[in-house]
Amino acid sequence: MNSARPALLGALAALLLTAAAGTTWFALGCLEAEAASETLPLPPEIPRLAEGPQYDRCLAMLRTDPEDARAFAETWEAAGGGEGARHCAALALLASGEVERGAERLEQLARSSHGSAAARAAVFAQAGQAWMLLGNTGRAYAAATMALTLTPDDLDLLVDRGVALGSMGRYADALEDLNRAVTLDPNRAEPLIFRAAALRHLDRVDEALRDVEKALVLAPENAEALLERGILRQLMGNAAGAKADWERVVALAPDSPAADLAQQNLALNEAGPRRR
Repeated sequence: MNSARPALLGALAALLLTAAAGTTWFALGCLEAEAASETLPLPPEIPRLAEGPQYDRCLAMLRTDPEDARAFAETWEAAGGGEGARHCAALALLASGEVERGAERLEQLARSSHGSAAARAAVFAQAGQAWMLLGNTGRAYAAATMALTLTPDDLDLLVDRGVALGSMGRYADALEDLNRAVTLDPNRAEPLIFRAAALRHLDRVDEALRDVEKALVLAPENAEALLERGILRQLMGNAAGAKADWERVVALAPDSPAADLAQQNLALNEAGPRRR
């Protein structure tokens, strides 16, 4: 499912890569409010529930004019467009900023669809990522769990559910999903980064550092990995190393959620212990 997964890693990372030295250094509510008012990025390849020229046209319109895509999908659905029309309409809601309505419709469609298990799982995954960005981690977890009943060895879904669990404070449960994800592909940086964050929250700092160091070998300029290593370095008393990592995050991805976290951490470090 990797090619069909929206590029939401940075925003999802911000939900789990939090808290350093006993201080919550990122206000989750800020991310929730921001996500609720923004459009959702569409995946590079949208999982297909139907075929035909109208479906192709509607999906193409999503990237250029979501409102037109929505109007087209609604007219098409009224004329008997079926699952293809309903899918395009739900995605148009996401793309135009009506994230909650879009997530609800995607869940309904995934439950009732006659598509393949992989396609239905991908639609559940889209719903789950939307719920995650809205801060509704319970719904995100439920959607990812439904998807995993259809495709139990999907690495991306395991990561998504692991992030949802971690954001609910269920770090041991998150670790189970992330262990499975790492076993499925030990050379993917993303599961290692999130597993490092879960291990850190479980006070297994040395293991977390090993994971994030491996992730940085695989992806040396991964902002989330550098953010996490900076948090771990701070916890281990290496303030200079933490500062270097967070400054690198800001330089590499200045407009990302990871950079926002890094800048807040740098500011708190600069303020000193009394301000934390």
